[in-house]
Amino acid sequence: MYRNFITVLTTLALIAVMHVPVNAAGSFAELVGSGSVGSVKQSGAVQVPFITWGGDTATFHANGGLKTASGTTFNKLGLNLQLTAGDDFVQQVRDYRSGKSPFLRGTMRMIGMASEVIGSDPRTKPVVFMQMTWSAGDHMVSRAQIKTISDLKGKTVALQQGGPHVGMLDDILKTAKLSWNDINVKWMADLTGDKGPATLFKKDSTIDACMVISPDMLGLTGGLDTKGTGAEGTVKGAKVLVSTAQLSRSIADVYAVRKDYFDANRATVEKFAAGYLKASEEVDALKTTFEKTGKSATYMKLLKMTQDIYGKEVIPTLEVDAHGLILDCTFVRLTGNVAWYTQKGNLVGFEAKQKAALDLAAELDYAKVRAGFFPPNFDYAALAKLGNIKSSIDVVNKGRFGEVVDDFDYDNLDENTIAEFTINFEPNQTSFSADVYGPEFLRAIEASAKFGNAIIAIRGHSDPTKTLVELIRAGMEKKILKRSGTRGNYKYFLKGRPLDLEQTRIVTKLIESGELDGAKSNPRQTMQAALNLSRARAQGVRNAILAYAKAQGFTVDETQIQPAGVGVGEPLIPKPTNLGQARQNMRVEFRVLKIPAEAVKASDFDF
Repeated sequence: MYRNFITVLTTLALIAVMHVPVNAAGSFAELVGSGSVGSVKQSGAVQVPFITWGGDTATFHANGGLKTASGTTFNKLGLNLQLTAGDDFVQQVRDYRSGKSPFLRGTMRMIGMASEVIGSDPRTKPVVFMQMTWSAGDHMVSRAQIKTISDLKGKTVALQQGGPHVGMLDDILKTAKLSWNDINVKWMADLTGDKGPATLFKKDSTIDACMVISPDMLGLTGGLDTKGTGAEGTVKGAKVLVSTAQLSRSIADVYAVRKDYFDANRATVEKFAAGYLKASEEVDALKTTFEKTGKSATYMKLLKMTQDIYGKEVIPTLEVDAHGLILDCTFVRLTGNVAWYTQKGNLVGFEAKQKAALDLAAELDYAKVRAGFFPPNFDYAALAKLGNIKSSIDVVNKGRFGEVVDDFDYDNLDENTIAEFTINFEPNQTSFSADVYGPEFLRAIEASAKFGNAIIAIRGHSDPTKTLVELIRAGMEKKILKRSGTRGNYKYFLKGRPLDLEQTRIVTKLIESGELDGAKSNPRQTMQAALNLSRARAQGVRNAILAYAKAQGFTVDETQIQPAGVGVGEPLIPKPTNLGQARQNMRVEFRVLKIPAEAVKASDFDF
């Protein structure tokens, strides 16, 4: 709810003043400025930055406040920490380089933006030693005319310069096979407030979409699944086009530490990681108890501590705002870290996210040289023992999705579609080679990885030509259908009333009604055969995708990829006049679909 990097990069306000060209972000080194790399101070409390995000509440819980309190998890592990505000990420990097703090706190993309600056000296190369959370509370809000993310091409998007939404937008563009050059970017100095994207979206109708946190999303649309009406400050027609409620593996919050400090103080870093992971486990349990009973003195104490640290301007209330802050993140806990760092084929794991972060830094000119990160290579069994952590270190790829309706309702299908793309094939084709369709298979697999809380629906379609021919023959045989005109320009009448063969829903309802049964031609049977064929096509594509994923070593939740047969119900061309048009109807479409929350099974690890 409050990913409130209210000036994640305060210094980046300079960029807004300079009117940087649309997609030129500028070198991160210029933002940080000059300054030498210093040694980390060895005496007193270790300075650890935090940002305004739900995942940091576990740090507060483990530390007992800004200073390590007696009897807390960190204290029992022998740590002495001083937590400091780190929403100004540029200043974080300065402190990190100078040695004031050995730690960095940000997202993987933010670490990537700073990669050249912090990777230019072997002492400050980052060890990204822990993933904290995935975001579930960041959103792209768009105007009504944008139906899916493919419609963003040529549109103007407002977002904060250098903040967490840069990476989220990058994931959205990549899913739609768009580049940053395909959109116009309006860089904003702040994430929220007067200089934030939501304010500009309200004021300027030429802004087609904006990247926002939950409070701003609610102010623009009225809710995650509603559209703005223009009342109570909402923007008429504004809606959530994409949310990390579905794009749940986009924004990875992490802690990093200087390589020289890690090498010299590995035990300290291990204790910090163990303490945080233990605390995240406890915060999750406290949150669950609070949601079930409405009571938890310990949880309320944590919420009050969170309010005290961030201030009442940011966290006005405990039960709504502080609790909402925690609800908007998903703690990955110990099991999630094991999978993130060690699971082979994890398309949203450490290696994949590192590559995406470095690619983005280069694409937006934050960095000229690729300077990667180090993983911690922890012994997670020893880490679990150190922190007395209950979560398992065994990663089990559970099927997390319940049964989803085979054919989505016509009226809601488009509303629930985040992205879609199509493959076509030959008549009666039910097998699909990775040699031919490999790029499409990979696209579907990558979408399933990033959109962890969405269904990848594989919807098979058939051409209606044969069904229409059978309908005409049966209708004329039973003398309830007549036609007039000449070949190629026929008009049809059902019981004296005009029948438009391009009105697919009317045609299919006529066949389903049974009025044409009993004739030598059997359109009902033909339509059922087309439905069976479309189901076979969808299942064939799903089987081929899963085989491709296995061959490539990719990790996939098989229950997330669901086939559906549509038959002749949604032709692109309802009444084809040649084989070329008919082949356009012979297709399988992939849709990334929003689904009800209850369709997702609870899991300790949203891998």
